[in-house]
Amino acid sequence: MDASMVHTLEAAVELPRDRASVFEFFADAGNLEQITPPELRFRIITPLPVQIRQGTIINYRLRLYGIPFNWQTRIIHWEPPVKFIDSQIKGPYRSWIHTHRFSETDRGTLMEDRVEYQLPVSPLGELVSTLVKRQVKRIFDYRQATILQILGQAPSSRSLAR
Repeated sequence: MDASMVHTLEAAVELPRDRASVFEFFADAGNLEQITPPELRFRIITPLPVQIRQGTIINYRLRLYGIPFNWQTRIIHWEPPVKFIDSQIKGPYRSWIHTHRFSETDRGTLMEDRVEYQLPVSPLGELVSTLVKRQVKRIFDYRQATILQILGQAPSSRSLAR
């Protein structure tokens, strides 16, 4: 990546769950739809369930500013339950690399996101960089709030029994 045009978003949320169960939630591609803002109409078009591992390719369909497009990503690093990285193959960005990192804390698991992206049609794409940055931040704010709703309460002993 040309470092002069790379944008970065970092987000983190601490969850009162063990690392293995938090990682398992994110390793299920089917959960992506529920943690993405509804106005994006995000849909996984790869047949579910997707067996995620190094090299897995996942296809999506979504809308951004009302414009529909396809997005394709590849898992380029897979290290359960510590981290995984997906990278855009085809989509709206010149490049998109999303690192998901999971670490144990005294209260559960810290889930960290780091996204490094480049806008298309450089340098013209940079004219809308502030707008895009706001949109990406809004998507990740929604994602964090939704993750907290889903995983933000410690599981009861009853829910742990299988």
